[in-house]
Amino acid sequence: MLFAAIVLGCTAPLSAQQAEDAVRQLQKFVRAYRLLDRYYVDTTAMQPLVEGAIEGMLSKLDPHSAYLGIDQMREAEASMSGEFSGIGIEFMLLRDTVTVAATVAGGPAERVGMLPDDRIVRIDTLDAVGLSRGDVPKYLRGKSGTKVAVEVVRRGVRERLRFEIVRDKIPLHTIDAAYPIAPRAGYIKINRFGRTTMREFREAWNRLRRPARLILDLRGNAGGLMDQAVDLAGFFLPAGSLVVSTEGRAVPPASHTTTVDGEMIDGEVIVLIDEASASASEIVAGALQDHDRATIVGRTSFGKGLVQRQVPLGDGSALRITIARYRTPSGRVIQRPYEAGNRRAYYLDHLRGYADTTAADAPRYRTLRKGRAVYGGGGIRPDVVVEADTTFHTAWHAQLVRRGLLQETATDYLDRERAALAAAYPDFDRFERGYEVPQALLDTLAARGDRRGIAPEAAAVRRSEPLVRAELKALVAQRLFGTEGFYRVMNAARSAEFRRAVELLTETEAAPETR
Repeated sequence: MLFAAIVLGCTAPLSAQQAEDAVRQLQKFVRAYRLLDRYYVDTTAMQPLVEGAIEGMLSKLDPHSAYLGIDQMREAEASMSGEFSGIGIEFMLLRDTVTVAATVAGGPAERVGMLPDDRIVRIDTLDAVGLSRGDVPKYLRGKSGTKVAVEVVRRGVRERLRFEIVRDKIPLHTIDAAYPIAPRAGYIKINRFGRTTMREFREAWNRLRRPARLILDLRGNAGGLMDQAVDLAGFFLPAGSLVVSTEGRAVPPASHTTTVDGEMIDGEVIVLIDEASASASEIVAGALQDHDRATIVGRTSFGKGLVQRQVPLGDGSALRITIARYRTPSGRVIQRPYEAGNRRAYYLDHLRGYADTTAADAPRYRTLRKGRAVYGGGGIRPDVVVEADTTFHTAWHAQLVRRGLLQETATDYLDRERAALAAAYPDFDRFERGYEVPQALLDTLAARGDRRGIAPEAAAVRRSEPLVRAELKALVAQRLFGTEGFYRVMNAARSAEFRRAVELLTETEAAPETR
């Protein structure tokens, strides 16, 4: 009963009947646990039963309340904190083998001589071939200062190479790319909102020499820490601007308002979003749209407007409990409608393109400075809609991507040609201007797919060839110049949203001269 009193005391005031029912249900749960523990026919570990019960309770609620096990919590903490302790590699699985995609500059793996495209075949005494993607970090990560022995196979070297690596702190960057796109115009892509996002963003903005015009890319950004999203929106807004407000049953209403002028309160800003932009990304996009501070370009965002509080459970696991809904400055509720307990339908609706940017019955609001119409009822709806370009998509291309054959082909190619490519293209600009994917590489990809049961039908190959060429060039750029190289190639070659954003910036820049 003491436990029940503590739990009930943590919520908003309840009626006597509600409080009595809550205590009764808790007693029922505890009794069921004790009966199973005492009488069940076989000896049973109770931990998975309890975790299953917790997950079962949460499954009856909204789609975003969740239970995080111990391993999931470690991953989540690393993702949000901006660092973890490990050997400093990005990896992929190719043909059941852990393959180094890149080494972190100055990290432990690079210091001992590991190279991109090395195949990790042994970790300490464990055969690493056949490990799942989720298992790899368990063996490579660990406390700083501890050692791990790694054996790799390297193309052109007959014997296995053995490295003893001392684990160290490894940064997890939340910015994938930051580069100039025109005089006094820059592009910055943020992949999530972690504890280091604003520090990284300011460093990128300063590195670009504080551009007067900016494309902020939040496509695929599923969110993260609200305070970082509030700070990022505040970077573009004057003091006293409301960024987001929250309201919930058991927590007091709260408003998050800027206290000082942002560092870029003038100048053109374009925010790119898509159907995978969610939560913290929607806070930023919604605030800048409502204050008429940015033009939103792309497709309607995911529509996650629920706030979770993470509560540790004492054993390293935690609950993420939805405690509030948030509203944009104009009052829009961004959360898509959902049926409690029906998560499958919620995510299927998203895959089917739930949010219709022209829906006649969508709640209408007005922006705060210009009075433009904006819409609620599910996600942030862009000012300039750019539909996904499916011109070059075919079932053949989709199977190549799903089976990882593009990555595999690029890796094998770099095994052979890395030194020659690095000599011919010492910087990205020369690579972008001069490198063309050779026809032989496309033929190799098609033949590899054919051997794996993906028939290269002539019509499909012709249709997808421009996209495949761009993707292969981007993967080669990624191996030579890092993640930014990948986005620079794909943005220029195949991103209709990016190209439209550049056009808008150009139009804005030219406008004063044409009046």
